[in-house]
Amino acid sequence: MTRKDAKRSALVLFSGGQDSATCVAWALDRYETVETLGFDYGQRHRVELECRGSFRSAIAGAFPEWAARLGEDHLIDLSVLGSISDTAMTREIEIETAASGLPNTFVPGRNLMFMTIAAAIAYRRGLQVLVGGMCETDFSGYPDCRDDTLKALQVALNLGMDSRFVVETPLMWLDKADTWRLAHQLGGDALVDLVRVETHTCYVGERAELHDWGYGCGECPACRLRKRGYEAYLTGEQVSEPV
Repeated sequence: MTRKDAKRSALVLFSGGQDSATCVAWALDRYETVETLGFDYGQRHRVELECRGSFRSAIAGAFPEWAARLGEDHLIDLSVLGSISDTAMTREIEIETAASGLPNTFVPGRNLMFMTIAAAIAYRRGLQVLVGGMCETDFSGYPDCRDDTLKALQVALNLGMDSRFVVETPLMWLDKADTWRLAHQLGGDALVDLVRVETHTCYVGERAELHDWGYGCGECPACRLRKRGYEAYLTGEQVSEPV
């Protein structure tokens, strides 16, 4: 792939969850080539990683025009992040608010590391657009999900790699109901159902029962937000207040 082609290609941070799956569809609707990137960092809900392959296969089967654009998948071992993180995302501890005021699901440096590694892979493969599902509307206060953080990171990556990467965050100003609506705009009921069934968001990794809004325990913050967003999507309401 030449640098001329790079502006028409993207690398999507794809965890296997609702937001990043929607971003995969968003990128497939816009770019000629879309590759995906996931990270195994010792997350408590690593079942999401098992959803990545099934979602990629399902979206390729349901949308042949996108199948031709779906490129390689990359899975990176980032266990060092889990080994230095004492959080409810990487430890079997109760989810609560930490002394800092942030939820103890916050993994310091996670998105910074993710995007930096994504840029390194994109540089090697000639991809220019980096797509992430970070969101400042339903972001639980995570500082590495803020728009300012991602804009600053884009500048740093371009300076450090002498490149012209574009960091796209299509969900930045959407709430969960809007994210469901975006999936519907991109692929109708078929895509909404793929996101509902083939992705995973539950923090505790529960995947035994399929609810109307998808799999999950139904009690953790991620499940409550996903459920409320889905219900608001069906009724046409908004969901912007924190869980």
